Amino acid sequence: MSKFSLTKNTKVWCGITLYQIKAEISFGNVVKGELGGYIEKKENLSEDGDAWVSGNARVYGDAWVYGDACVSGNARVYGDAWVSDDACVSGDAWVYGDARVSGYARVYGDACVSGNARVYGDARVSGYARVYGDAWVYGDAWVYGDACVSGNARVYGDAWVSGKLSLTLGYFFGHKEKKEEVKYFSLGDDSIYELIGKGNCKVEEENSQKTELLKKAEQLEIQAKNIREEISKL
Repeated sequence: MSKFSLTKNTKVWCGITLYQIKAEISFGNVVKGELGGYIEKKENLSEDGDAWVSGNARVYGDAWVYGDACVSGNARVYGDAWVSDDACVSGDAWVYGDARVSGYARVYGDACVSGNARVYGDARVSGYARVYGDAWVYGDAWVYGDACVSGNARVYGDAWVSGKLSLTLGYFFGHKEKKEEVKYFSLGDDSIYELIGKGNCKVEEENSQKTELLKKAEQLEIQAKNIREEISKL
């Protein structure tokens, strides 16, 4: 049995007739008989999982909502965009083009994700932020305010991008307080990389003799445990 149906309640948006959906069975947080948002055709919403479109949200074109994803509020998802996994698009946010929103990502407020952009992981895009082009926002990153991420920029880790910044190229992976000092630590002569730290961090060189002694101590503890087990069997 189909989990939802298209009702006779319609809206015309940009010349496209959208149909309000109705739950035919209970699933996830949706109750049988509940009215949802508006889609152009059944292919816009997956029959599998707990994916749902609610409120005044609209999904049309070849857009697809699947997995356990949700589109709510006054959100718009259209073009060839996909919203999947446990991702949510809400508020007055728009996702369109070939954009993908997945994982546990959230796009809300008046934010827009478009083009070939990817937003995934636990990332957040909110406010009037724009993510477009071939940009990726992922991890625990947060893009908000009037910020723009575009081109081939990558924003990830615990990076925060806000204000009127426009990132178009490169990798942005963290944030710090203005007074915090950023420190760089060598990974050895054989490595081309450095470890980056901030705040009150401390790095010490490994004491190889101490390490060997600790390993021997662990081995002796294992041997002692085995001997005690053998004695208990006598």
